[in-house]
Amino acid sequence: MDMKMSITQQIRKYSNGHLVDTTDSIVTEFPLTIFVNNEEFATMVCTPTHFEEMVVGFLASEGVIRFYNEIESLSIDEDAGYAYVKTKTQVKINHQHFSKRFIGSCCGKSRQFYLLNDIKTSKTSMSKQTLTPSQCISLMKEMQESSIVFQDTGGVHNAALCTPDRMIISRTDIGRHNALDKLYGYSILNQIPVRDKIIVFSGRISSEVLVKASKIGVGIVLSKSAPTDLAIKLAEDLNITAVGFIRGSSFNIYSHPSRIVEIK
Repeated sequence: MDMKMSITQQIRKYSNGHLVDTTDSIVTEFPLTIFVNNEEFATMVCTPTHFEEMVVGFLASEGVIRFYNEIESLSIDEDAGYAYVKTKTQVKINHQHFSKRFIGSCCGKSRQFYLLNDIKTSKTSMSKQTLTPSQCISLMKEMQESSIVFQDTGGVHNAALCTPDRMIISRTDIGRHNALDKLYGYSILNQIPVRDKIIVFSGRISSEVLVKASKIGVGIVLSKSAPTDLAIKLAEDLNITAVGFIRGSSFNIYSHPSRIVEIK
């Protein structure tokens, strides 16, 4: 199966006072259903690239696995849209944990999670990493310039795993969570320590995105867009530096600003 990230679509466009026939690039949407030990676990609607990374990252973020060597086999049937995962030990899948909202407290702080499983798998960052303002701006620019699919279609989210000085890898997907899962899966498959790394993200920092970043284990999230109020509260609790509205030569720091330092 020839999996394409975008297709060419005939459209009619209104521009400069006239309707004209032309073509446009449209991003591809693909459903992938994951089976764990022959039990249906989840269906992810995604951009059809880097399936193995996405599946591994998703299972790790949901607490099904911690390391890649816990997987006995993983196969992707692209024609059918199925991913089959067999773990070395039996995994008890409680679907209620992945669908029930949970509000609780931890370490004396009020944390609100949408899913019960999130409180089990989210991690408080222990990162000591810092960035200069110029590094924040440079990493955002590098990620944006690397995304050919976004430039072509405007229909995807971009995410990158970075050091302060460079982008290690970037991934693209129609689903913002999928893009982050691909980064997580890449780091697991390639045994890349993530505590001192940075996530650069094109979309808004929602609570779900912030929780996903905490599961990956990074301490700094840089975004082109805005955070939500709940994301900021979670970032404070989880010791994550959330930086938003990185555009041009300015940005806003919403939590734990001590990690962004000016060179004097």
